[in-house]
Amino acid sequence: QVQLVESGGGLVQPGGSLRLSCTTSGVTSLIYYYIGWFRQAPGKEREGVSCISNSDGGTYYADSVKGRFTISRDNAKNTVYLQTNSLKREDTAVYYCAAGTPFTSVQAMCSNVAADYWGQGTEVTVSS
Repeated sequence: QVQLVESGGGLVQPGGSLRLSCTTSGVTSLIYYYIGWFRQAPGKEREGVSCISNSDGGTYYADSVKGRFTISRDNAKNTVYLQTNSLKREDTAVYYCAAGTPFTSVQAMCSNVAADYWGQGTEVTVSS
């Protein structure tokens, strides 16, 4: 069992930035897993935002965040980050971190909203 913990959410003005973090509460190493960031806005389905592979560093971004968000992983700290810049009101959502055993591709993980383990989420509100 992998217990994921997200942090870094909050209230930010349009154009602002937040760095979301995802780590584990136990001793499990994330190095073996694909990691994805997903989000769910009120009244909408959960969608894949960005995913990163476990080995070659391959990444995927949804078109809506491409050029504004950056996913990265620090294996020494057992943490995956999502740097969110130039935030828009439509980025408002609960952001979830998820881990999965290696998929065919990071795009598959994100597009299919597929993962084995999920965190509880961290809320991001973009508002003036």
